[in-house]
Amino acid sequence: MIASAGRPTSGRPAPPPLDDQDRPNRPGFRPGRWVAEEEFMVMVPETGGPAKSAVADQRGKSPEPTSPAADARTHLRLEGVSRYFGHEAAVNHINLDIKRGEIFALLGASGCGKSTTLRMIAGLEPVDEGQIVMGDRVLADARTRKSLAPERRNIAIVFQSYAIWPHMTVAQNVAFPLKMRRVPRAERRTRVDKVLQLTGMDKWADKSATLLSGGQQQRVALARALVYEPDLLLLDEPLSNLDTQLRTQMRSEIRRLNQELGVTMLFVTHDQDEAFTVADRVGVMAGGKLEQIGTPVEMYDHPKTPYVRDFLGKMLSVEGTLTWSGAEATVRLPSLDGASGGGITPLTGPDLASLDGERVRLFFRPEDVDIEPMPSGALRPNQIAAKVVGEEYLGDHYEYKIDIGGSTGGIAAPRRSGHRVGDTIALQVDPARVSVWAA
Repeated sequence: MIASAGRPTSGRPAPPPLDDQDRPNRPGFRPGRWVAEEEFMVMVPETGGPAKSAVADQRGKSPEPTSPAADARTHLRLEGVSRYFGHEAAVNHINLDIKRGEIFALLGASGCGKSTTLRMIAGLEPVDEGQIVMGDRVLADARTRKSLAPERRNIAIVFQSYAIWPHMTVAQNVAFPLKMRRVPRAERRTRVDKVLQLTGMDKWADKSATLLSGGQQQRVALARALVYEPDLLLLDEPLSNLDTQLRTQMRSEIRRLNQELGVTMLFVTHDQDEAFTVADRVGVMAGGKLEQIGTPVEMYDHPKTPYVRDFLGKMLSVEGTLTWSGAEATVRLPSLDGASGGGITPLTGPDLASLDGERVRLFFRPEDVDIEPMPSGALRPNQIAAKVVGEEYLGDHYEYKIDIGGSTGGIAAPRRSGHRVGDTIALQVDPARVSVWAA
């Protein structure tokens, strides 16, 4: 919804005073009107007075008390946060701590609840259960039914649609949040010049926004979100409209801005590459729940749930029988086309002893496997027999579809490998790179 900031206000009764924590739900409550959709969450008061920043709004007021157990490094904390649509939980009891100055990525498929989580943090969706705290301020608390209004949270958002105004120059687009906050003109100019230099858009300051490429529009949207120095920057699928080359470039730009400015960022995406290259830590969401949180390396190498295991990258798997021998395990594998079944050993990990004699499934990454010719005799330790059932030539390499004991998967091989459909090959596996799951 776009409203004009110049709409006359004469003849109107003054609105009730704003309460920092009350939601605008009482009769006659008219806090103001949104401008420029939701891009900045800026309110222009109906009285024509200045729209204050969150810092100004909180001046002279005691902050809401927070938990004494909170980590001093924690900048944003979600405690048991839920959001329902009817009887369906779009977000289901999320607990999350984001550290000051880090980039945290919420990664998941469409409909998993990641954007709803972002909107609750911004104040664009109510919190049905739990509490959201930023610094020493409670942003929303379902128990007390109190919620800080969006424009008072000092949070910036860059949406998938950049909402660059075509009738303004680049500098005017970036200056708009400051203008709405009645920042003096000289300070406005200084801050706009600084953020345009940081984003590499200073040469285009006086250009019409209609002349910008997609990547340049994205930089303007970032500059506009950063110019009023938000406490938190929310990025909701910000790169999905860009082509591959620009996405790669903008990922580096976001990292650089984070390092130079130290601003805390929450990055929402469905793209694993974006999450892993941009974020310090990643949280994978599914069905409204956080499945796992960790660094990109931790998430990729040590998935803790079947969903995370299957969602992040490609996996090969094979089923066998586990034998426990006191300190380590061995998994015996089935034979394939007359080739004797091999074994994977030593395997270590918690709870493997409880699987002694049970059928288990081994999972490992294709990039952790070496493809070798089938030996003339028995398979060597940690070799698995596989059959090539499909191939794709991709120029610099082949992508083979292979069958491993009834389970199929894909694996890349150099173009000189020379394997053909119907060949039986040996996969050399590193036991340290194998994860064991109950079948």
